[in-house]
Parts: sequence; structure tokens; C-alpha cells
Amino acid sequence: MISASEKSLMKGADIVVDSLVREGTEIIFGYPGGASMEIHQAITRVEEKGARLRLVLVRHEQGGGFAAQGYARATGKPGVVLTTSGPGATNLVTPVADAMMDSVPIICITGQVPTAMIGRDAFQETDVTGVTRPITKHAFLVKSLDDLPVVIHDAFKLAVSGRPGPVVVDIPKDVQQSVDAPPGEITRSLFRKSLSPPDPPEEALKKVAEAIAAAHKPVLYVGGGAVASGAAEEIRALVEKCRIPVAQTLLGLGVVPGSHPLFYGMLGMHGSVASNYAVHHADLLLAFGVRFDDRVTGKLDEFCKHGTIVHIDIDASELNKNKRADIGIVADLKESLKRLLPMLQEKNHDRWIEELDGVRRDKPFHIPDMGEKITPQAVLSLLNQRLTSETIVTTGVGQHQMFAAQFLTFEEPRRWLTSGGLGTMGFGLPAAMGAQLARPEATVINIDGDGSFQMNIQELATCYSDRIPVKSLILNNQHLGMVAQWEDRFYGANRAHTYIGDPEADGPYPDFVAIAQGYRIPGRRVTKLEEVADALDEMLAAKTAFVLDVITPYQEHVLPMIPSGKTFRDLIYR
Repeated sequence: MISASEKSLMKGADIVVDSLVREGTEIIFGYPGGASMEIHQAITRVEEKGARLRLVLVRHEQGGGFAAQGYARATGKPGVVLTTSGPGATNLVTPVADAMMDSVPIICITGQVPTAMIGRDAFQETDVTGVTRPITKHAFLVKSLDDLPVVIHDAFKLAVSGRPGPVVVDIPKDVQQSVDAPPGEITRSLFRKSLSPPDPPEEALKKVAEAIAAAHKPVLYVGGGAVASGAAEEIRALVEKCRIPVAQTLLGLGVVPGSHPLFYGMLGMHGSVASNYAVHHADLLLAFGVRFDDRVTGKLDEFCKHGTIVHIDIDASELNKNKRADIGIVADLKESLKRLLPMLQEKNHDRWIEELDGVRRDKPFHIPDMGEKITPQAVLSLLNQRLTSETIVTTGVGQHQMFAAQFLTFEEPRRWLTSGGLGTMGFGLPAAMGAQLARPEATVINIDGDGSFQMNIQELATCYSDRIPVKSLILNNQHLGMVAQWEDRFYGANRAHTYIGDPEADGPYPDFVAIAQGYRIPGRRVTKLEEVADALDEMLAAKTAFVLDVITPYQEHVLPMIPSGKTFRDLIYR
């Protein structure tokens, strides 16, 4: 960091970089262009002075946005991405929208044309703040050099306060080139209102305690808000004290250990029969850090129709938005549970737990026997035996994502990183890069489909050049598998542009191993079940990035399945 005692004037670009260092930034994911090159030049000057700041040159701005997300999801700290104006900034729109949907704190710094050129359709000009304002917590356009360090400080504070999310800081090139004295201590803010969440009301917490005491069939419905709040310890204490069964959302996996006897699996469209059964029959639903997303609820009117609903969330807009709560609390979940726990008496729900255990025994996730063919379930079951509590898994979006959520066990939060709300293909590889750089001691595995992998396959170059040893396991069925599954189920198996192989090729297409080798990354393809265990061991033993291409049958469906808009009674098991 540049000392406040230094009297030499600084360029705005240097103030940007100094401000990032002040906020604790160690890694920036970026791709340079004309409107951002001043900041890139400033980063090289800081690197030469030995500051702990590293620019990771991604090969596409979308890859940079998802890498910043991977860093943020693995740590809880804001990830930072830097792009140029125009197409560089618009390539960030999808990662920004994804971060907003999943409440992920990222700071997106975009170069902009000089202030005098704004609104004149200058080369590579886009109204970035206008484009991103609906999908960010806030979007700043910095027109004053005096405001620059204040805006960056506010951006970091805003990204992690309350419900986390993305913040965009758009900086015109002339502001980057202007000079001023080095910034001192930041003593002002552009926000007038407090960013701190309200305290949980005591009376409402007492009502929650009374509801738990009276319940015979309670269920904990835990989502990504529990991860963001850091409430895993308190939720686990509640589970143990009151013996309450747990169902977790796609983004909540790991809050309660996957091996815990009271965890009944992921909830929702492709969740376990036991977890969906539990919510359907619950007389009390404790909804903690959740949105009542349509992929969880199905038909809203039928979701937990006969149960009392307690909803605790830090975002007031989520309460009663989709499902009306009998007891609603707007507050930080961790703080709420800290205050709730002493109010609770120890309980057991042995008969209810026995009932759910029977459902779990009768209708577990199923691994089909297809002889020498490799089913996704079999691969992931074998991989699960090789995971440790420190392994981090990312995914693309599609069948492979759901299979992974079903068959992998996560003992801690922030080990499972996936695109939930927006469901963005191409998320897995760059997110794995960000997670690996955030947690260099961890094994990071990207589980992908052949469709998702090709969305950001260019980031293999970043893995090679920056020595990022992420492992990519491709479940390759030559189709856009989830869309093909819906075609099979609801469109008479009519294929409408979901086959992405080559009908005239000799074997699966493309050759991902050859592509990986083109990036100087080792890889292997397997086609028989007997080869899988050895291939997984080879992948995990690699000291570099590795691509394992596993050929699977396209006919395999993700089950169980509750069709969109339907209820638990419409569940398809096998």
C-alpha cells in the first residue's frame, strides 16, 4: 500500500489499485482493453513494489466474472474482476446476474470512455451502469477523482453487507489518468442509511421457540443464506438440541454435514424422496436463508400446505414474496439463531425420524446397472469415496449438476459451488479456478457436462499459464442432457436441437483430451465402467490441471423428479 506520507501526485488508476490493496484484495481476474489499460499499468507498478496483488489474465471476461465468483463463494470475501468498456463490460453481465441471484459478493471494475465522450456513441461505449443497475446491489459511475477511493471503499462494504451481491464500479479513462494526492483514511460514505441488518425481535423469536416446542413433525429447510451468514454452527446446534430433520437446497448443501443422520438430502425438483416427503408432511417448516424458489416449491399452494411456516432472512423483500410466512423475521440468521438457541428445550422426534428413515430406506437415490456402460451416478458414487472434507467441487449446469448434488457428500459449507438461481452453463471451470486460487491447499474439481464445458473451455489456457491445477470431470453424453430429458418426458422424445455430437464422427465429438493437450494440459477418456476408478485416481494425483472425459449414455435421466409446477404427489421416482 502507498503510504499517506508520500507527497507525489498519483494517477487515478494508481488510486484504484491502492484502494483495492487497502480493502485486502490479493487477486484480480482481468482482461485488458483501451479503457482499462491505465489500471493494468498501475497494477504492474504495485506488483513491482512487492505488494500482495496478483492479476490473473483470463481468456474471456465471462470467465473472469465466474472466477471472481469462485473466489468469493469459497471464501465469503469479495472477488474482484476488471474489464474494459463496451464488449468487455457487457461480457460481465451474465456473471453479474448470476452473482445477484445467488447472493455472491463480487466487485466488477469496468473501464469507461472519457467523461466528455459519454453519451456520444464513442468507440466501445456502453451505458454499463444502466445495463447492470437492475442486476446489482449498486452500480457506480465515478466522474470525480475525489470520489474514487470513497466509491471503492463503499463498494466493498456494500457487497458483503446485508444480503451479499455484486457491485459495479465504472471508471472513465480520463478519471483514471487524472492526478491527485494519495488518498488518506476514508472518513465519508456515499450512503446515508446504515448497511447493518436489524436486530431480530425478541417477541418473534419467542414465538419461534413456542412453535418448535409444539411441533410433532418439524423440518429445517436450509438455503444459501445460511452459508452467507456463516450460521452452520448454530444450525447444527439446533438440529442436535431439538432433533429436527434437515432438508437443504442446492445452495445450502454442506451447512449440515451430508453424513449427518438427520440430513435427508437435497430438497426440490430433483431432491430426495425423503426430503420432499418431510416438507410435504411437516407441521412446522423452519425456512432459514431461503427464497422459496420454484425449483424447490413446485406448485406454491401445495408446498408445506398444512404446516406452520417460520421464515428468517436478512432480505425483507423475500418475506411473503412467494410463500406467506406465519412468523417472519428480517434479520441476520446467525445472530437470530444465537438468540433463539437458549430459548429452546431439548426435544426428540423419534417417531417422525423413524418415519423419514423408512422413506429414505425405501426410496434412496438409485444407481442403475447398465453393464459396461458408465452411468453418471456410478461415476459420482466412486468420486464421492475419494472426496475429503477439504475438497471443493464446482459444476456447470444441467444433468451432471443434479447428479452431483444427489451423489456427493459435503461435510462443510463453501465446498460446493454451483450456479443455482440463474443456472448458468459455463460456470464450472472458471469458478473452479477462482476457488483454487482462493484455497491453494484444496483439491478443486469441476464436474461438467460436454455442453457446459464448451461454454468457457478457453479458460484451460488460464489454468496452464497461471499453473492452476483444477481437475475437470466431464460427464459426456453428447447431448444437452437436461433439455433432452424434458424432451423425453414432455415432448414425445422429439429432439429439437439438443444433440451436440457429430453423427458421422468415429466416437464422441469433440475430442476433449486432444483439446486439453492443445492447451498443454493432460487428459484421459474412458468408455468402460471398469476404467473409471483408475482414471479418477489418475486425475486426482495430477499436479497440474487435468481433463477426464467420461462417456455416458444420453438415455439416463435425473430422478427423482417433480415436474415443474407440480407437487410431491406427482413425483417420478423411477
